[in-house]
Amino acid sequence: MARHWADFQYEIYLNGMTGAVPRLPTDLSRLEELTEQRLGPGPVGYVAGSAGDGSTARANRAALERRRIVPRMLRDVRERDLSVEVLGRSLPAPVALAPVGVLSIMHPGAEPAAARAAAAQGVPFVLSSASSTPMEEVAAAMGDAERWFQLYWSKDREVARSFLCRARAAGFSVLVVTLDTPLLAWRPRDLDRAYLPFLHGVGTANYFTDPAFRAGLAKPVQEDPNAAVMHFVNLFADPGKTWPDLAFLREHWDGPIVLKGVLHPDDARLAADAGMDGVVVSNHGGRQVAGAVAAADALPRVAAAVGDRLTVLFDSGVRGGDDVFKALALGARAVLLGRPYVYGLGLDGQPGVEHVIRCLLAELDLTLALSGHATLATVGPADLEETAG
Repeated sequence: MARHWADFQYEIYLNGMTGAVPRLPTDLSRLEELTEQRLGPGPVGYVAGSAGDGSTARANRAALERRRIVPRMLRDVRERDLSVEVLGRSLPAPVALAPVGVLSIMHPGAEPAAARAAAAQGVPFVLSSASSTPMEEVAAAMGDAERWFQLYWSKDREVARSFLCRARAAGFSVLVVTLDTPLLAWRPRDLDRAYLPFLHGVGTANYFTDPAFRAGLAKPVQEDPNAAVMHFVNLFADPGKTWPDLAFLREHWDGPIVLKGVLHPDDARLAADAGMDGVVVSNHGGRQVAGAVAAADALPRVAAAVGDRLTVLFDSGVRGGDDVFKALALGARAVLLGRPYVYGLGLDGQPGVEHVIRCLLAELDLTLALSGHATLATVGPADLEETAG
């Protein structure tokens, strides 16, 4: 049975009859400014910051803004259904929470709080390899809810193999492999404060609890934490990986594999040729390559190249329900939401994340209806007009 996401607005208005108003803004684009005011500059800069001068993050927003929705009238939109099939899974809406690392810097509830919020609303939670909570604890917080695991592909094959084995055992069903971070980018907001949580052993929980990782240490983590941190830094990422290496992942993961960070149609074709199940059209929210193509500009070309062979997902720049609608119209099957939910977590823990999910999906539901659509299946390129700018 389809959920009536738009009813959230009436819940808010009815609560207002008793003088209660939402604890957080319902315009999700305002959350970043509020987070800047309330949280420390180091954690905020780590989440909100981008590569270089931030031009790619700005381009992500501009590419979505440039595309305008063209509503259609007198269509029966009394009952809407936002459900969608993604990678063989039936989801109540075309949204999942993107993998974001070190969430403990934003709120002590960290990943389990965000994961419980996702589970409560029925949307998948994608756990980062660089989480501040071990994957098994996050899985336990979610019960049997849909969860995916994001892999930073380590130089150490045994650590990578161990992560995949642990994730499967903990009930993570889809593997999301981030390709665009073989090195950390030049990020001035972090550099100006010399702020990198990993060097303090934050965001390393999956590694420090991993038997293959610990086997590479001369002493236990607690006896020599600095050595453990340096071991982590040395194996975290691998700039030497190439397309043939994907065979290793397919050998050790029996579920769907999605490659995150694809922007070029030829890379999407290579992913399909390698037997992958999907791609996430993403520039890491502008955090990796300054001056890169906007994700929303890359999306139609990737969808045209492989939409019939792979599941095409999207992230980077999504701030509201209208952005989700636009991404679907441009060829995405579903969207990964990043920074807004992290701001919600930082401001109000699990309830803050639930607020963000419900606002986003209520706005998507209403945008769908007011644009003349009862289901996602009828949304396409004809619903958008591209303006100059």
